[in-house]
Amino acid sequence: MANEYIGLRLDDMRLTLDECAASCMVSREWIVEHVQAGLLLAEPGPDLAQWSFDSRDLVRTRRLIELEQTFEADPALAGLVADLIDELERLRSRLHRAGVSTA
Repeated sequence: MANEYIGLRLDDMRLTLDECAASCMVSREWIVEHVQAGLLLAEPGPDLAQWSFDSRDLVRTRRLIELEQTFEADPALAGLVADLIDELERLRSRLHRAGVSTA
């Protein structure tokens, strides 16, 4: 029998605060601190129960964790580096769509 793979479209999926923390293996407080510092979620709202994280938030959260742990970066520096990486990816995508090689 062939291997079967079941996948979810992460673009359509939304995670709660607790689900995001669990999937990234960080505490709920870590997520809250980073949201309050402006490093995650553009418009979080006052009610934590209403916070909703999409696939981009999940990728950014994991990137922040990696930067903070690997380079012992403080959250603000990790946020700045994450912003620069995001911008670099956007620019490379635009170049690719325009038919320009980035290699």
